[in-house]
Amino acid sequence: MMGANQIIPIYIVSGFLDSGKTTLIHNMLDDTSFSRGQKTLLIVCEEGNEEYDEVKLKKQNVIVYMVDSLEDMSPSLFVDLNKQHKPERVIIEYNSMFKFETLDTMQLPPHWELVQIIALADATTFDNYMNNMRQLMTDPMQNADLILFNRCEEGMPISTWRRQMRALNARTNILFEFTDGHSDDGVSDEDLPYDMKAEVVEISDENFGTFYLDALDHPTRYDGRVIRLKGQVFSDPDVPKGFYRFGRLAMTCCANDIACLALICRGDLKPSKNKYYTLTAKAECVQSHDEVMVALMQVEAVPAAAPAEQYVTFT
Repeated sequence: MMGANQIIPIYIVSGFLDSGKTTLIHNMLDDTSFSRGQKTLLIVCEEGNEEYDEVKLKKQNVIVYMVDSLEDMSPSLFVDLNKQHKPERVIIEYNSMFKFETLDTMQLPPHWELVQIIALADATTFDNYMNNMRQLMTDPMQNADLILFNRCEEGMPISTWRRQMRALNARTNILFEFTDGHSDDGVSDEDLPYDMKAEVVEISDENFGTFYLDALDHPTRYDGRVIRLKGQVFSDPDVPKGFYRFGRLAMTCCANDIACLALICRGDLKPSKNKYYTLTAKAECVQSHDEVMVALMQVEAVPAAAPAEQYVTFT
């Protein structure tokens, strides 16, 4: 029996039709480290090609509620379902045709708490959907804690896909699952467009985005390396005296979506909206709360011309 203050976790699994949502949810429920007989409310917002095994779900203490249309997502739906079923956890198979902002209008019952959003992508159809339905495709990915590409094959451009996803959502985790059973995060030293073995690792203007995202994901790769790159100094009230943020502005999705991609740097440069510098710095791994991140230690900084392209892009 649940305690009075015990949270009811909500897991959201999203993705286009036939992206593998039903299979993933079945696997979650089969995983003994995730599922130990808790009363689970499974809210299904899309009827896919693969059907749920209702007999199996009943044995797993799972109650299924079908949402036939966006109109069924009334603000009180979750409250009503909680009163009726009193679940110990909730899994939502979310329809990617429904905007994620719809979830913001929903009333959450007491102790219901969103703990994870997983966005699925079928590698065999990803490029086609991105080219023709980008906004719908990227909506769940911008909110996801984990973006999972399945049905991957050797030779697919997983490094490119990874850069696109990290530009949309810098904090997400990304995993590529291959048909032979192995998984990969999509990055290796050999994949990088600059020489990691050089005495000074030269980051060209067009490769700044690649460097920034890889430094977020693989900070130890850069520990002790001397890096040279061009960028601007950005102000940040949270940065202590003697430090600044150095980086570039990026166009993450469209012309109206501009973000600052910057690393913390120890040095004496001052913030400026117009000045660019070529910075030579030693990279060090530092502990920030619960994660390791790359920090730069200024060795030399000289004024530089602006890059040919004002914004970093991810294509």
